Amino acid sequence: MFKILEPNKIFQITSKAPKYVLFLFIIVLTVGLSEALIFSPEDYKQSDAVRIMYVHVPAAWISLSIFSSITLLSICGYIFKNKNFFLMAKSLAPSGFIFNIIALVTGAIWGKPTWGTWWAWDARITSMLILALFYGMYLLAWRIYEDRDQVFKISTLITVFGIINVPIVKFSVDWWNTLHQPASINILTKNAIHSSMLLPLIIMTAAFALFSLLIFLMKYNTELIKIKNKGLDRL
Repeated sequence: MFKILEPNKIFQITSKAPKYVLFLFIIVLTVGLSEALIFSPEDYKQSDAVRIMYVHVPAAWISLSIFSSITLLSICGYIFKNKNFFLMAKSLAPSGFIFNIIALVTGAIWGKPTWGTWWAWDARITSMLILALFYGMYLLAWRIYEDRDQVFKISTLITVFGIINVPIVKFSVDWWNTLHQPASINILTKNAIHSSMLLPLIIMTAAFALFSLLIFLMKYNTELIKIKNKGLDRL
C-alpha cells in the first residue's frame, strides 16, 4: 500500500522541488510585502502598528496548521506502522516551531503600542506559549531517544496531548474575556476585516506556507539522504 513512500521514489520528486518552491516563495512574498507595507491602509485606531498583523497572524495560523499535521502524521504512522509518516512529521516540526516563536515575538511587539505592555498572561498568549512548549518537547524527544520505536511512541504521545491545546488557542478569544479581540475572520460567517486588509493577510499566509514547505523539503531530503547512505531501500 505504501510502496510509493519508499525513499528512492520520494527523493526523485522532493530533490527537484525546493528550487521551484523557492522561486514561487520569493514572488508571493514580494507581492505580499508590497500589499502589506505599501498598499494596505492604516488602521483608524492602531495606525501603522496594525501592519505587524501581516506577519503575526499568518505565523500563528501556520504554526497551528503544522502541529495539527504533525499529530495526524504521527497517529497514522503509529496505526499503519509506517516510519515515513514519522519522518515527515519530524521534518515539519522545525518550521512550525519557528513560526510559533515568530507569532509570540511579533505578538509582544504588537502588544506594546496596542495594550501598553510587552506581555500579558491572557488566554491566547498563554495557550500559544504552551504550544511552543509542546513543539520544544517534540523536537527534544527526537534528540534524546536513540531507539526508533521509543521515539515514535513518545513523539506521538506528545502530539496527542498537544493537539488538545490547538482548539484552545483557536477559540480562547471566544471562550474567555481576554485582551485579544474576538476572531475577525470566520469561514461560516461574515468577516469583520475589510478586503483591503484581508487580501495581504491571505497572500502573506500563502508566502509563509511556501516557506514552511521549503524548510520541510530541505529537512526531509536530508533525512532521505541519511537513509540512502545507510543503504536502506525502505524506512
